[in-house]
Amino acid sequence: MGKLAINGGEKVRKTLFPAYEVIGKEEERAAIEVIRSGVLSKYLGCWEDDFYGGPQVRALEEEWAAYFGVKHAVAVNSATSALYCAAGAIGLNPGDEVIVSPYTMSASATAPLIYNAIPVFADIEKDFFCLNPDSIEERITEKTRAIIIVNIFGQPYDVDKVNKIARKHNLFIIEDNAQGPGAAYGKQLAGTLGDIGVFSLNYHKHIHCGEGGIAVTNNDELAERLRLIRNHAEAVVGDKGYKNLNNMIGFNLRMTEIEASIAREQLKKLENLVNVRIENVNYLRDKFEQLPCVIVPPIRSNCKHVFYMFPLIYNEAKTGISRERFVEAVRAELMPTKLREGEGVRVEYGYVKPLYLQPIYQERIAYGKGGYPLKESSVSYEKGTCPVCERMHFESLITHELMKPGMSKNDLDDVFFAFEKVYDNIDELK
Repeated sequence: MGKLAINGGEKVRKTLFPAYEVIGKEEERAAIEVIRSGVLSKYLGCWEDDFYGGPQVRALEEEWAAYFGVKHAVAVNSATSALYCAAGAIGLNPGDEVIVSPYTMSASATAPLIYNAIPVFADIEKDFFCLNPDSIEERITEKTRAIIIVNIFGQPYDVDKVNKIARKHNLFIIEDNAQGPGAAYGKQLAGTLGDIGVFSLNYHKHIHCGEGGIAVTNNDELAERLRLIRNHAEAVVGDKGYKNLNNMIGFNLRMTEIEASIAREQLKKLENLVNVRIENVNYLRDKFEQLPCVIVPPIRSNCKHVFYMFPLIYNEAKTGISRERFVEAVRAELMPTKLREGEGVRVEYGYVKPLYLQPIYQERIAYGKGGYPLKESSVSYEKGTCPVCERMHFESLITHELMKPGMSKNDLDDVFFAFEKVYDNIDELK
């Protein structure tokens, strides 16, 4: 294939990859109708009918609940907000412990801190990257109140084992399904596998409305608490006659009518967009499985994986060079994606630094100069806390998202050819 681009050779790819553009005429029409209606939001932070929002928000909640087969869906302005609402809804108290993932977006771990509860990091599975049930069990103490489980990269967690642990210890499960809408464990859709499920409508998720989130539950009490925390609970509970005041300091986490109208149209597209992701990954999987320098991770038995990203395990023994050097050479062969040009080529070594290595945990400070509540906790955030996670991040894992809908077979071929070219010319990097 010729000299590597990192050494001055010709690139495999000379044009930008297509943008992930899922917003179309349907969303445009829906947004225009809302603008023309004059009702861009209808929330009031007091106890009356408009406490629950306007017609678009309510319609989205009804349609989302029906699609995912749950009793309640609560729309908010982000998945982060949904996590904060969920942590409050289950009644976390200061000093409670919540088991969280070290390998995900930071809000999954900081949600307990909003209520002065303590994040406790369990390790991940080496094949599936979700929380390891054995590690969860090891972290449980008399202070443990909940598990925030993440369906990372679009694959459901080990539901049978983790839910059994939760029942045994009387723990709530908050399921962060931001990366897994449309995924399934058996016949049950991801996001509905725990007590509260959280979805993201951020612009780089499977479907989106710019920013937004949804929390779902089959529990009537949890649903009402989610709605109260979303919209100024402290100003509402008196007139509503709501008596359980734990965590009833509310926020303004409300979704607008424009966002809701767009999300309604996006929900109609979810199944097709997920199917294209699966088709694209299957196409690439067949190719990457023939490449000695990477291992394609398995899919959990009885699961539908919807591939927010396509992870690969790097096999340094087959190349004799570091993962970082290999990935830099692959990037040099490719081009960025339209609309995200400033982010460079979307092939990464690792995913996010293990969260407990962030300054907030290393310095053990969250609120005030005294570091409450982390300074008072004996929970460990030292390097080595989650060895599988650290090995994946610092040594083995490669992630990329160059398999989204909009990528043609030729586009996908270029992704593989870049990896293949670097492997075939590996001696140039030594």
